[in-house]
Formats: sequence, C-alpha cells, structure tokens
Amino acid sequence: MSKIPVGLQLYSLRNEAQADFFGTLKLVKEMGYDGVEFAGLFGNSPVEIKKYADSIGLSLVSAHIPFADLVNNTEGVIDECLALGLKYAVVPYMTEEYRPGGEKFFEAVELIGKLGESFKAKGITLLYHNHDFEFKKVNGEYGLDYMYRTVSEELLKTELDTCWVRVAGEDPAEYINKYSGRAPIVHLKDYFKSSDKDSGSMYELIGIKTEKKETSTFEFRSCGNGCQNIEALIKASENAGTKWLIVEQDKPTPGKTPSECVKSSIDYIREIYK
Repeated sequence: MSKIPVGLQLYSLRNEAQADFFGTLKLVKEMGYDGVEFAGLFGNSPVEIKKYADSIGLSLVSAHIPFADLVNNTEGVIDECLALGLKYAVVPYMTEEYRPGGEKFFEAVELIGKLGESFKAKGITLLYHNHDFEFKKVNGEYGLDYMYRTVSEELLKTELDTCWVRVAGEDPAEYINKYSGRAPIVHLKDYFKSSDKDSGSMYELIGIKTEKKETSTFEFRSCGNGCQNIEALIKASENAGTKWLIVEQDKPTPGKTPSECVKSSIDYIREIYK
C-alpha cells in the first residue's frame, strides 16, 4: 500500500490550539502527523504560522473556512491562504437554507462555482466537505452528487468525510472510488453508533442544536476503534489518487482526552502502513 501523507484537522485539538497554538502544532508533528488542516487561526499571523511550520517540517495542507467568509471576503480569504501556502480551501458546512431541499440550495451551488473560479485563478483548489444532509435527493439524485455534477471538476473537488457518508447510508469506500481523481483529500473519521436511527445526537456532539431525539448511543472514536474499515478507506483513497488523508475527531471518546484520541489514530494508521 502506497503511503499517503496523513494530516490532522486541528478542530480535533481546538481547545489545545486556543491555549497554545504553536505548541499544538509541535505536538501534532511529534505525534507523527505530516501536516494539518486548519479550522481557524486563533488570532495568529498566517506568515508566522507558515514560518514556524516550515521550521518543524509540518505541512500546511488546507483550511475549513465558513461559507459566509468565503462569499463575503473572498479576496481576503485567498490572501490568507496564499500566506499560509495552502493548496486547498474547503467549504466545511452549510446552514439549513443552503442545503439540499433548502430555499437557497441552487443559489449555493452557483456561488460555490464562482468561488471555485476565484480560487483557481490564484492556484488554490476549492473543496467541499460533506455531512449527511447533502444526501437528501434533489430531482432524483443526492444533493452532493448534483453539486459535483453541476460545478466543473476544474473548479470544485471533494473532501469526503467518511463518517458522514456512512451515517447517510452509503459505503464510504465506494464513494471515494466514485470520485476517483476528484478526491485530493479524504477525511478519516471513526465512530460507534448503537443503532441506525436519525443522526440528531451526532449534531449535538459537534455543538449544533437539533430537535431530533434518539435513544441510540453515539460516540466519535479514534481510527480503528469504531465501525469504519479504515484500511479499506485508505486503499480506496490510494486508488482514487488522494493526496492527503486527514484525521478528524469532532469530540473525544468518553474517558479519553483529545490528544490521546488523535495519537491513537495516527498510531493505528502507521500500523496499517507497516
């Protein structure tokens, strides 16, 4: 199996990054990660971040950027990405009106296409990070697939979150294969769920209020400790030409710290590569 470099979505260590951003970057490198994906810079200078990351040999891969910021401050966001030396910028999450079935979904798809043009002109590739709500059908096909069919591959590529693909009822390895050549980054995320009921409690775990109630147990888990076949996901990513695997754990497994969880994930992935 070819070794795809492995990065960490820093949202996994957001409290640590808030307290000591540069110390967290050093910790991530020492754990064995090759790079990071940002979810905010916590008030730090992009130039200083890039300088420090280069000094410790940590790659800066991509950034999750709120959709409103992408739309309303496109040039400012691009400048920040360029200062960090990022190859990828990511649409991370859509509020309800912009989701499939929402009143502004088609507008969102059009806006994403225009954003893709702006980023491509500056040498940055725009990606879309899914949850499960993009698997609602629009005119007979999943909203996620509609978006990727409507917006040119040259302007928008995928960042498939394998956890949410599976929660939506699809095989994440098959979905990676479906977008072979268009999947430069894949999110590796493991979890445990005691039933296949709605995902309401999952959203509560990532800080999003929902009226859905369920009695099933859900836990985010470190890679190799949940229901995902991580080795199959890595193999599919290899076949799809993926450039980076990004580990993300939205909330630590009960009884574990965030640092323990992300260290467990990279250790497990390194064992697969052996």
